[in-house]
Amino acid sequence: MADLTPLLAYRWSPRAFHPTAELTGDEAASLLEAARWAPSAGNAQPWRFALGHRDDETWKRILVSLTEADQGWARHAAALVVGAHTGGDPERHAYDLGQSIAHLTVQATALGLYTRQIRDLDRAALAADLDLPPGVRPLVVTAVGRLGDPSTLPEELLRRETALRHRHPVHALLLS
Repeated sequence: MADLTPLLAYRWSPRAFHPTAELTGDEAASLLEAARWAPSAGNAQPWRFALGHRDDETWKRILVSLTEADQGWARHAAALVVGAHTGGDPERHAYDLGQSIAHLTVQATALGLYTRQIRDLDRAALAADLDLPPGVRPLVVTAVGRLGDPSTLPEELLRRETALRHRHPVHALLLS
């Protein structure tokens, strides 16, 4: 394997989060600052975030927008972050939002935190529950926290959680 910074090589998206570990204010600020400095086309920064800490009202509103299966493990995350993009060119803005979430993820790894992105959610209900401004479209929720005990997961998730990580080889990703 080619040389890769440990921040990327050891990044992992668990489902087992520690159910009582908290995200500090400084950690939350650091994650959002990393996302803020992500590149964007024309420096538009078309991303917006909603941050809920475990058991606060924002966190509860975010959690109920997830599928029942994802709620089962996401309820242990210290924080849930909604990543939304503004109107305009939806493809470009979704791409830029992805850049900001990637930066947030790398910063979380640097802080010893773990993240897992969730795309299967009720976006319309979430936008309404959070009273998002018109044109602000939620796209992803990122669960953030410290690593928990995988044995607390249901059997199928435990199997997936403890399986070896797999990535396609680079040659399979090249178009020519």
